[in-house]
Amino acid sequence: MGRASLAEHYRATRALSEALARPLSDADASIQSMEDASPAKWHLAHTTWFWETFLLRDHAGGYRLHNPDWPFLFNSYYEAEGARISRFARGMLSRPALAEVLEWRARVDEAMAPLLADAALAGLIALGIAHEQQHIELLLTDIKHALFLNPLGPAMWEGVASAAAQPAPMGWYEHPGGIALVGHEGDGFAFDNEGPRHRVLIEPFALADGLVTNGEWEEFIADGGYAEPRLWLADGWGWVQREGVSAPLYWREDMHFTHQGWQARDPHAPVTHISFFEADAYATWAGARLPTEFEWEAIAASHDPAGGNQLDGAAPPLPVGGAGVFGDCWQFTRSAYLPYPGFRVAEGAVGEYNGKFMSGQVVLRGASCATVRGHSCASYRNFFYPHQRWQFTGLRLARDAVR
Repeated sequence: MGRASLAEHYRATRALSEALARPLSDADASIQSMEDASPAKWHLAHTTWFWETFLLRDHAGGYRLHNPDWPFLFNSYYEAEGARISRFARGMLSRPALAEVLEWRARVDEAMAPLLADAALAGLIALGIAHEQQHIELLLTDIKHALFLNPLGPAMWEGVASAAAQPAPMGWYEHPGGIALVGHEGDGFAFDNEGPRHRVLIEPFALADGLVTNGEWEEFIADGGYAEPRLWLADGWGWVQREGVSAPLYWREDMHFTHQGWQARDPHAPVTHISFFEADAYATWAGARLPTEFEWEAIAASHDPAGGNQLDGAAPPLPVGGAGVFGDCWQFTRSAYLPYPGFRVAEGAVGEYNGKFMSGQVVLRGASCATVRGHSCASYRNFFYPHQRWQFTGLRLARDAVR
């Protein structure tokens, strides 16, 4: 990416963050519904703290922090950057007001303008853009959870959700197996957890050419899927019993909650907001399994990572289905989130970005309807804990080749 286009990419990403938050009141933007989520205002501020801390403070001569107290409020988990408020206390930040955060964003954007033309900073700027795009998705999924907990079920955007097209009968992408190269390759931006590129041995397998749909999930429920312990991993069955789980998050009778409020649930749309435990149980019930992350990547390498249903602008995200393996929802794999052979943590605070979370989580691949188009690629590794499901998470089945 050239320097001019990098600057354009920066401005477009910053503008999209604010456009998506525009329908929110100050109160909407300040609430925190659970510890996994953060207020929309906090996302807008944290991404600005990132630019101020890692670019302006160190590379813009004479730059003074907008407010020296705010790093304590808007640092996320960077131990090298010092003390910070506890994660669940983010919802207590009634001040600074949303308008003050937006004013801060404008000041930082103005100060960043000269740095966007500095070739020596291009890698760090690309990381900052990708970081803000991740928080755009988190802003959308976090506010969805907060509005869902409001008894009135308010809509962030008005209107009726568009219907999904009826999917074709399931087919399969066949793969002969063998030694495959996986991980990021090339000169473009990638997160550190996408490399180093290395070899893996893949046995012959097939990956479904479509995502599991709401209608198919309803069949799983009707067949007693949530009541049959033999389908579940031990930790998953304990989670189902402990939490009283009987359907995906946001389901109620034949409705589901969306950014447009409660809507009729479309049986043809991909199922979303499920946990790894649910995805694994469904795959077992269906006589299939979840793919490994390397199997998924081997198929995805021949698909357009900017294809499918992804976020194109300030519009309500909604899974509707489509061709290819990207878009609609992040797809669970059965792979643990671990470092690749030869992985090294980067120097400095940015080294805390991914590596220290490589414990107890599972890898998801693809992109969702809330992922900024162009953000993901075949080697992109998303990761969540097995019980988490407030993100747009779904599944694509895999099976071993018939011998």
